[in-house]
Amino acid sequence: QVQLAESGGGLVQAGGSLRLSCAASIRTFSTYAMGWFRQAPGKEREFVAAISRSGGSTNYANSVKGRFTISRDNAKHTVYLQMNSLKPEDTAVYYCAADSGGWVLVSAGAYDYWGQGTQVTVSA
Repeated sequence: QVQLAESGGGLVQAGGSLRLSCAASIRTFSTYAMGWFRQAPGKEREFVAAISRSGGSTNYANSVKGRFTISRDNAKHTVYLQMNSLKPEDTAVYYCAADSGGWVLVSAGAYDYWGQGTQVTVSA
């Protein structure tokens, strides 16, 4: 049973930072590409960032490029999302996802497993 557990969300002022973590109970974690998505109220879930199996390749949504950094620690079975210079429009529930195909993909439909999400709220 694969489980993904996000943590690190919270309330922060605009311009502040948060670091999200996603702990994965995947025995073969290093064979999965990992992604972060977010969903704001009344909006569809959107891609934020993704990272390859080894961490050598990453991809970001244009809206977060230069502000967010995705990374992973395969020994700890954990993926991170460092979020800097946060804006009110970053407010959303953030989800991590795992792709057994190992590709750095932006489509939510490509991911096999999802966490329950963690709320990030950025005040103006």
